[in-house]
Amino acid sequence: MIIHAGPLEEFTRRMLEGAGVADAKSRLVARSLVEANLRGVDSHGVQLLNFYIEHVRMRCVDLETEGHVVSESGGSMVYSGDNGIGQVIADVCCDHAIRLGSEHGLSLVTVRESNHFGAAAFWAQKIARADLIAIVMCNATPLVAPWQGREPRFGTNPICVALPGAAEDSWLLDMATTTVAMGRIFKANFAGDATIPHGWAMNSEGLPTTSTAEAVQGMPMPLGGYKGSGLAFLVEILSAVLSGGAMSTEVGGVRIRTRPMRVGQSFLAIDVTRFLPLQEFQARMNRLVSLVKSAPPAPGYGEVLVAGEPETRSARARSLDGIPLSRGVWEELVKTASTVGVEPPPVQLAGVSG
Repeated sequence: MIIHAGPLEEFTRRMLEGAGVADAKSRLVARSLVEANLRGVDSHGVQLLNFYIEHVRMRCVDLETEGHVVSESGGSMVYSGDNGIGQVIADVCCDHAIRLGSEHGLSLVTVRESNHFGAAAFWAQKIARADLIAIVMCNATPLVAPWQGREPRFGTNPICVALPGAAEDSWLLDMATTTVAMGRIFKANFAGDATIPHGWAMNSEGLPTTSTAEAVQGMPMPLGGYKGSGLAFLVEILSAVLSGGAMSTEVGGVRIRTRPMRVGQSFLAIDVTRFLPLQEFQARMNRLVSLVKSAPPAPGYGEVLVAGEPETRSARARSLDGIPLSRGVWEELVKTASTVGVEPPPVQLAGVSG
């Protein structure tokens, strides 16, 4: 299935509005999800919408609140999301991080009692567009066993770094602390893929598996073994321990419909101009990227790519050609749309013109 970003975003907005989300908030959530699809990060795109709407139905999220400041001191802030919509809370906290970072040179806003905010890159890019280096992290549903363990204790706990100005287009890191985000495994399941690549997941006994069905019932693999567990711990400290929020198994999830998520998040902003002029920073970043990309590609590769480059290319291509969705994802969206009184837009079958 192929659908262009505009109609998909409007369809997403109307579904959220049909579920009871206010107009401005539904537009923000829709934009964050479709932006992930444009960048090729489909695990954090509209396939999440069914889970979001189910959470709304089960009253696991407060649609009205925008949270509140718990404390502010210098460039530091603790913020409570008060169980509000994750994207709404993140939007407010990015504004605080930008304000404090511009004023103090460096800021950290750490958040408790929030919800799923989509792809971390969406928020890091917002801060970066205010001419600040952005580092965004969050804890998540405990789906990942710690190194040497066989029961989940961590989420996929992403780390995202975005750069200001033109440098944003040359380098943007958005990574889970697992080999892949759990959404990639669910995407494979939606698509009907029987297997996934080796190293993506473990089964429920903590053993490596390439079976999609076993992976869905199992756990994603920590990135680089004990190193991934260490990074997940770091995210948990900055997003949950420091914020006074839910940690590890205390966190809920988009697929847990019986209680709030209680997610912790952190937004770090660094004012480049406290160190060197912004144009000089951008020029140095461009030189660094050029130095890295000048390495001869290994056999089987046409070029050396840096973080963010595949997503930038995907966004350009999908803006022109449309966003591909698996039949399974589209059918689930249509089914959910029918429950909130929304008609789906027309889509094009992949490989069929006009």
